[in-house]
Amino acid sequence: MIKNILLATAAMGLLAACSAEQGSGGSKETSASNAVCTPADIVLTNGTVYTVNDNNPSAEAIAIKDSKFIYVGDNGGAERYACGDANVIDLAGKAVYPGFIESHGHISGVGFREVNLNLQGINSLAEMLAAVKEYADANPDQPWIVGRGWIEKVWPEKRFPTRQDLDEIVPDRPVYLTRADGHASVINTVAMNMAEITGQSENPVGGHINLDENGEPTGMLIDTAMRYVRPLIPAPTSADVKRAIQAGTERNVKLGWTGFQNAGSSWESFNLMKELRDEGKLAHRIYDAMGYGDSASKLVADGAIIDPEHYLTVRDIKIVMDGALGSRGAAFIEPYADYDTRGLMRYTPEEILPLLEGALKAGIQIETHAIGDDANRKVLDAYEMAFNNVPKSQRKVNDVRWRIEHAQNVQPDDVDRFIDLDVLPSMQPSHAIGDLHFAEDRLGLERLKNAYLWRVFIDKGAIIPGGSDQPVEIGDPRIEFYAAIARKDLNGFSAQGWHPEYAVTREEALKMLTIWGAYAAFQEDALGSIEMGKLADLVVFDKDLMVIPEDQIMSSNAVLTIVHGDIKHQQ
Repeated sequence: MIKNILLATAAMGLLAACSAEQGSGGSKETSASNAVCTPADIVLTNGTVYTVNDNNPSAEAIAIKDSKFIYVGDNGGAERYACGDANVIDLAGKAVYPGFIESHGHISGVGFREVNLNLQGINSLAEMLAAVKEYADANPDQPWIVGRGWIEKVWPEKRFPTRQDLDEIVPDRPVYLTRADGHASVINTVAMNMAEITGQSENPVGGHINLDENGEPTGMLIDTAMRYVRPLIPAPTSADVKRAIQAGTERNVKLGWTGFQNAGSSWESFNLMKELRDEGKLAHRIYDAMGYGDSASKLVADGAIIDPEHYLTVRDIKIVMDGALGSRGAAFIEPYADYDTRGLMRYTPEEILPLLEGALKAGIQIETHAIGDDANRKVLDAYEMAFNNVPKSQRKVNDVRWRIEHAQNVQPDDVDRFIDLDVLPSMQPSHAIGDLHFAEDRLGLERLKNAYLWRVFIDKGAIIPGGSDQPVEIGDPRIEFYAAIARKDLNGFSAQGWHPEYAVTREEALKMLTIWGAYAAFQEDALGSIEMGKLADLVVFDKDLMVIPEDQIMSSNAVLTIVHGDIKHQQ
């Protein structure tokens, strides 16, 4: 406490000194003649700075020293820091924002997408098959052909791929291709036979083996049914995973991400992240969540590992309650409109309750994937039971900030339960602009009133941490910002049932990607805004996202990314 008071007092004194300096006229001549040289590490001048600090919302200059912001104000006040060995960068009016925080992603998946067979952005089944064949022909020694990123909703064929499709291009080696959302995969006949999957194979809890009209497997495995095949695929080595994590972070800082909340991890991956951090090769911050199972139990038993520099922390557990909308795995109260199913629920509230109660007692955050309205309701049921069973006197911390990830379709009464239980809806705007092309087929128009309710949640007082769910989606903060404010696809298309009234303002979209993301990780006192004394994360764009027309957002570029006071990307 005393240390915090001293730090606050020092910060206030520095702020007062800078304010007095600006108040004296702030002219170049006055500053140059009277100011004492206090060289910063980096000084940014002539910028359009959006601080996301309500008390000082805009600025034109920033000084950074020892990984923190030591000055935020006008150009005149920054001159005392632009001396000695300071790296002074003239931004020439470019726009500056707090570093963007990815509130829900999968970092090793992002990296493996970069280094392996990447099927994202493919626009037809025929194009995907050609890409797989080209990759297989170029890698004749690989025992398995493994890829990720395909998504049939944009294909003219309008159907899932089948094992027969894959057999035509790779008949002699097993093939395993995961849909972009990670909730379904397609295999060829070689892989199917290796896994001993037949038309009589039992569907696992929370999964489904799709069959054709003759009762034979199509090759499509939904959610937990993928477990039939995954153990057969040669596991990546630790070196492979480490290389993927590094590649993922290096890719992200080029886009403006400075923080990443990793939704589902393991202690092995966390230790590899620690190695990268020690080697100076972890390009951005990671807030890690252990996956449900042994890793989660160990976190509850051992307690959180909180980095005082907020670079690599683990204090969260990720649970997956249902599947995805596209593969009809999301769990709904009423059946799908285009198939006789209500989706797939992986657990009951009672099954996850012991872990939730243990997490409350250990001070561990919980985040749970829930997409369908039934899944969201049951997660809220489980959270409420845990809160009732573990009174505040038995909790390690009272400010728990439990989350529901995606919260894509929520009944009106359950929106109010989010607010009453103080549960954070962690949402990814790009899901809406992709899903809404087929969501009407899946759910019908009426249920789309309950879908992607950003505006409804905010108006009721919710804080929404925003992200992309990369590599499920592309993982570009420009897309997330655009989707949140436009509620249109990237071609400017909207349709009946897209509910443009649920869009958010640009100021809210910026908060979703900055301070609200920091809040979701208990880091709002150190990150998420450009303020004196906070850790120096920021991104500079060559166009101002806050004022340019919507259709120009995707033509803007991140030209400078700073993480922890270090330049990680400069164009």
